[in-house]
Amino acid sequence: MNKKKICNSFVSSINKDKIFIPIIYHPNLLLFIFLNLISLNNAFAQDPQLSQFYGNPIYTNPAFAGTGSGCGRVVMCYRNQWPGLARTFETQTVSWDADYSAGGLGLMVTNDIAGIGRLRRVTASAIYSYNTRISQNVNLRFGVQASYYQQSIDWSKLTFSDMIDPRTGFEPGYATKEITPTQTKNFPNFSTGAVLYAENYYVGMAVHNLIEPNESFYSATGPGTNLPRRYTLHGGMTIPIGARQQNFSISPNILFMVQKQFTQVNFGFYINKSSFVTGLWFRQTRPNSDALMVLVGYKTPTFKIGYSYDLTVSNARAAATGSHEVTFGINIGCKNKRPINYGNGCEHMAF
Repeated sequence: MNKKKICNSFVSSINKDKIFIPIIYHPNLLLFIFLNLISLNNAFAQDPQLSQFYGNPIYTNPAFAGTGSGCGRVVMCYRNQWPGLARTFETQTVSWDADYSAGGLGLMVTNDIAGIGRLRRVTASAIYSYNTRISQNVNLRFGVQASYYQQSIDWSKLTFSDMIDPRTGFEPGYATKEITPTQTKNFPNFSTGAVLYAENYYVGMAVHNLIEPNESFYSATGPGTNLPRRYTLHGGMTIPIGARQQNFSISPNILFMVQKQFTQVNFGFYINKSSFVTGLWFRQTRPNSDALMVLVGYKTPTFKIGYSYDLTVSNARAAATGSHEVTFGINIGCKNKRPINYGNGCEHMAF
């Protein structure tokens, strides 16, 4: 179970002396929160995660900027996490990247909404990458990312214990005595990454939140008020099946991520047959199994589209039944040169 959203919405950005649990009358959401609160003693904020991590390459690693096989690319993604909880958690991303003689450039905007309090984080990022050739067939690419965050919370949507009448229950007319914090928080952030690649394999690493910015609405300091560094290792390969003209391959890949106490491993594969792409992955989070992810996609030289569904396999599946994610990409300004194959993710589903 990915606990980041509950931590992010109810704990991490609120003063630790004023932690509260909203009273929620949706039975599935109440069950979900109960299953998660038993392990929230050391809650902290986390970044939103995407199942189609190679369909959104520069979100995964800034070193992927400019790896669009000679084309600029625009990628749009929408994720609805656990829609059975009344669209509580949603993420949208829009990105552009292209390769130039001086290196790869990229721009990205992310909008993440979490929790009953509608905690919203809007991020705008600029990315630069530089490629160096190690040998005739092996390249190493470095990337840096500068971001600006605007984080806000709708205080009016939160419910506190002093807004509950012991006889009649929640009374919307009751005013809480909790101190209202600054409801908007702005801060910069930085990330970096590298990817080593050849025609049929690649391996990369990225470090996000390098400066671990303070995101407390109360301007508090101490444990839980900073956005922790996120470390990502990822890799994979492309294995052709049959003759090359059959345009058929399988691409196993893995992604390992650590953000403070949160650990996640995604492993699985793509199957590519002409214009059609399918995929299957399993996501393991410490200490529980999380989800089985299934993807179907279609691609042409000018656009690609992918849909994935996360089937929850943890104990919270009764409330958090699954998640939907759609990614759409368009190739623009393609150069008349031999495409570069960056392995499974970039070549087959990273737009």
